[in-house]
Amino acid sequence: MKNYTITVNGNVYDVVVEEGVSTGAAPVAAPKAAPVAAPKAAAPAPAVAPKAAGAAGSVKIEAGAAGKIFKLEAAVGQTVKAGDTIVVLEAMKMEIPVVAPQAGTVASVNVSVGDAVEAGALLATLN
Repeated sequence: MKNYTITVNGNVYDVVVEEGVSTGAAPVAAPKAAPVAAPKAAAPAPAVAPKAAGAAGSVKIEAGAAGKIFKLEAAVGQTVKAGDTIVVLEAMKMEIPVVAPQAGTVASVNVSVGDAVEAGALLATLN
């Protein structure tokens, strides 16, 4: 048996895990003691809230994966071609370019460097 302390949503649980042959069903570990709220260091940054950056365009550019904004490659008013990098997203220590799906002019950039975004979050728009 192994003892672990696990924190879930700020609640601390002490669990015991038995090693051995599986019976096919995953046992659910019950906490040894009542959950104890852990001290909160700092509140995590909220998901991306769109920033006012001019009028929104008709073509949406969205995050393909959850991650952190690493670099902004395009600015509002800049003309881009299909395939040009608009934003570089960092996910799992990889830099992922998010590109323009078609040619146009950048109408809005809705994120800043360092922002945490979820998959599908609106990053920018084009006209």
